[in-house]
Amino acid sequence: MAEPSYLPDSVQRTVKILVVGHFAVGKTTFVGTLSEIRPLRTEEVMTEASVSVDNLAGTPGKVTTTVAMDFGRITISDELVLYLFGTPGQDRFVSLFRDLSQGALGALVLVDPTRLSESFPVLNLVEDSGLPYGVGVNHFDGGQRYDPEEVRQALDLTSDTPIVPCDPRDERSASGALIDLVKYLLDLDVRSQ
Repeated sequence: MAEPSYLPDSVQRTVKILVVGHFAVGKTTFVGTLSEIRPLRTEEVMTEASVSVDNLAGTPGKVTTTVAMDFGRITISDELVLYLFGTPGQDRFVSLFRDLSQGALGALVLVDPTRLSESFPVLNLVEDSGLPYGVGVNHFDGGQRYDPEEVRQALDLTSDTPIVPCDPRDERSASGALIDLVKYLLDLDVRSQ
């Protein structure tokens, strides 16, 4: 497929979705898997300076980190385009989350079930922002699988928060998580009217 550079004149609406989560949970991969254009990535090689700042436990082979955002695009129809913004997962980038959350329709929070405690600050940030959200559970290769209801209970999520298994490397799986989030957002919109 040819890589489109500009939106056609027929596009009437654009929608912003954030892809958030703790450090090294798969946000950059998720955006890259679904984007129809070459995604904008702000990945930088991690240096010795990050050793005391970024917890690399449970992230074998992690050598880069997002320092600003990831950006991708999905054309839904001739009139509608979805923009994906992946936010960095470290505390030092909270101000970027706040800036990027302006005007967002909602957020997909990616979590690693083996590192759920790292998800609480991100969930608090999303909840404090007022953004509606869904949760994508990234089961990494070789890791134990958890039932979505176990994750719901461990994260103390409401019964209506969508929780879906999500492999950010797999287009079908990543699309499914995004579709579940959008259905939830549409349902919230209908209920609020």
